[in-house]
Parts: sequence; C-alpha cells; structure tokens
Amino acid sequence: MSQPPAHVLTQWSWPAPVTARPLHDGLINDTWLLRDAHGPVGILQRLNTAIFPPSIHADIHALTSHLRAKGMLTPELVPTTTGDLWFEDDTGVWRVQTHVGRRTMHAIDDPSQARAAATLVARFHAATSDLDWTFHHVRAGAHDTPAHMANLERALSEHPHHRLYEQVAPLAESVFAAWEALQPSLERPQPTRIIHGDLKISNVRFDGDEAVALVDLDTIARATLEEELGDAMRSWCNESTEDAPEPHFSLAIFEAALRGYAEGLAGQASPPSVDELASIVAGTERITLELTSRFATDALRETYFGWNPDAFASRGDHNLVRALGQYRLVCSFQAQRDEARGLVERILLQQRHTAGA
Repeated sequence: MSQPPAHVLTQWSWPAPVTARPLHDGLINDTWLLRDAHGPVGILQRLNTAIFPPSIHADIHALTSHLRAKGMLTPELVPTTTGDLWFEDDTGVWRVQTHVGRRTMHAIDDPSQARAAATLVARFHAATSDLDWTFHHVRAGAHDTPAHMANLERALSEHPHHRLYEQVAPLAESVFAAWEALQPSLERPQPTRIIHGDLKISNVRFDGDEAVALVDLDTIARATLEEELGDAMRSWCNESTEDAPEPHFSLAIFEAALRGYAEGLAGQASPPSVDELASIVAGTERITLELTSRFATDALRETYFGWNPDAFASRGDHNLVRALGQYRLVCSFQAQRDEARGLVERILLQQRHTAGA
C-alpha cells in the first residue's frame, strides 16, 4: 500500500493539511511519515495484528507517559478525534505517534554513535525501573533459547531430504555444541526489568550526534538485561550486514557501548547489579547463537518473511546465508571473549563496585 486510505487521516485533527510518505525501514508494520508545509508532524502506522494486538497501545501509552514524566523524550500516541489511542476499521488498525529526533541510522559508522545510543538506553532502563505496569501483550518465548534450539532439532528431523540439509546439518551441530558449552555461564538467575526488546540502531533516533529517543515500542516487555544488551551488542557490533558472508564483531564498538551505558547509569539510585552487568558477555554470545539457530531452522522450513528475491533464489537460500553469517559472528566474538570480559570488568563492574561502596 503506497498511500493510506484518505478517510484514515481524517480520524486525527491536523492544524494544516498533511501528506503521507511511505517509509520502508521495518518489516512488520506499514509506516508513513506525515508532513505539513513546515516539516514532519507524525508517524502513521498500520499495525500488523497477526503479531501485535491493538491492546498493545495501552502498554505503549503507559510507558511513554511514564517516560515523559521522567523528563525523557519519547514518541507518544496521538489520540484520534474521538480520544482513542488507535483507529480500527476494515482497512486495518491505525495509529499516529509524534515525530521525534531528526536522524535514523541503519548501521553504526563510528563507535561514538554506539556510546551515545547506550547512554540513552541506560537512561531508559533507569527511568522505567519504577514503572508498575502489567503488560497487556507479552511476546511469549521471544528469547527462549532452549526452545529455539529444539525447533532447529525438529526442523532437521522433519526435513532430512531438503536441498539445503547437507549445509544446515553441520552448522546445526556446531551451534548445539556452542550452546552446550555456553550454558554454565547462564545458570545464575537474573532479575527482570522493563526493556525495549529490539535495540537495533535504527530504533534509536538521533539529533546530530546525540541519541534522543527510542522508537518502535511494540516490543517493550519485562525481561533480563542480558537479553536486552546481548541483542543490542550482537546487532551494533556487527560491522557488516546480516547478509554478509564474513562478519566481524567490533570490540571497539562494544567498548564504546559499555562506556556509554556506564555514563547513563552514573548517579542512578538503583543501577543494575554486578551479576546483571557481568551477564552481558554471555548474553551477546547467547543471542547471536539463538539467531543463528532461528535462521538455520527457517532455511529448512523456507519461512523467513524478509526474503530478498532479487538477491537470493529462495527463502531457504537467504536464511542459510544469514545463519552462516550469524555463526561466523559468534566465532568472531568467541575469539575476543576474554577481552570483552575484561572491558565489562573495567568499565562497568568496577564502577558498580565503587558506586555501591
């Protein structure tokens, strides 16, 4: 859909005529930038209700109201002319959010960008630490790594004659071995907190060099810091795209992100515990292995919805490239794991010990 239906825009009150330009940054919701003669005035989206129910807007409203009260910039839902948080008819579930920031990045070009983003993330975690809210929508099993590993085992048993099986099977064995070796590092239980849930760098809005707001809040949930920052580090520190055959984990970006997170925590009344902060290293490896297993599963099941038919012959071929890329990213991280632990110790844990003294 290149343009929203004309009647949809009339569900909100605009001080001046607006135009809608489609944005193609995401894979799940349909998104348009709304502008008037003076510039951006909002973001219109048609929700993918197969993934996110309309009740999620109550969660977003509770979160953003809390963030605003804490003095943080955040996109907020714009009520319709009838005061509702969204509009729904036979064309879909529609919402408008305020436009924040001036710049979206799709990759980190300089470690300073990771530092700025991580500072904002730490402030987000601190601001939401006292939010008492029961979420209407919960993404069940989003980072249930054992379940994802079991899915890969089932896919192998269900598709032994798949044309890609001979490539997926040895990759899966390497993934299972790495997961078994990693599990002792994950045995200490971690507390849950409110997390963003999808901290790819394109979900951080910038104003110049400053990270000013987190967007795409459909994935907010209660989960562990290990999951949140493990996923962020996996994404931010990959110097290549997910389709690249030989990715490299950047320790420079990892260090910059740790320094930014430490800066965002400075002076906070209830910072994460030492165990939470120490879990970032194991979390980075876990989430990268998890994504490897998911892509490998999808290679056999031919189910990846982000298939690029211009570059890959099938969903399976695209998934296999991504699975191999993520596993090589795991290997790149493993080769630098000791250095990563040392950085966490020097940058985060020593500061935490000092703050708690």
